[in-house]
Amino acid sequence: MLQPRLAGRYAKSLIDLALERNQLEAVYADMLFLLSVCKQSRDFVNLVKSPVITADKKNAVIDAITKGRVNDLTAAFNKLLVQKGRESILPEIINAFIEQYNRLKNIHKVKLTTAQPISEELRKAIEQKVKTDTALTNIELETVVKEELIGGFVLEFDNKLVDASIIRDLRDIQRQFQNNVYIRNIR
Repeated sequence: MLQPRLAGRYAKSLIDLALERNQLEAVYADMLFLLSVCKQSRDFVNLVKSPVITADKKNAVIDAITKGRVNDLTAAFNKLLVQKGRESILPEIINAFIEQYNRLKNIHKVKLTTAQPISEELRKAIEQKVKTDTALTNIELETVVKEELIGGFVLEFDNKLVDASIIRDLRDIQRQFQNNVYIRNIR
């Protein structure tokens, strides 16, 4: 069950504590590491969400995965989550932390979806174009490849969508033919 408000509160507490101890960048790096663990291992996510596995075993697994790889503050935070029985929302807390960090540092996520992988040169050109056209200074560009677009691109940023894909154009044409717009205009 998703609990975004609770995850946001835990993330905010962790950010405040990290700022207080001047360890924000280290904790952010730890959150990126934990995010990659969650993305790579569905078993890890299932383990922390499982109500059947005891807190001791969850704590041991989390310690084994993070030992020597995360900051002491992050390790203590993970132990606190397990102690309070909130480890099941760890993936949500990680995402909420990253969102709040980006908001704090004024970093804007931009997602570019293309039909083919793009070169680094084109990636930088698109990044520069977005910066000049939108007045966003800090951009984190994520590229995704979806062959079903056929061609073109889809750009998402700040709750805006720019869809310049071939598949969208084809769907628009299909919709026009289904509505018989051309036949009505002839008569």
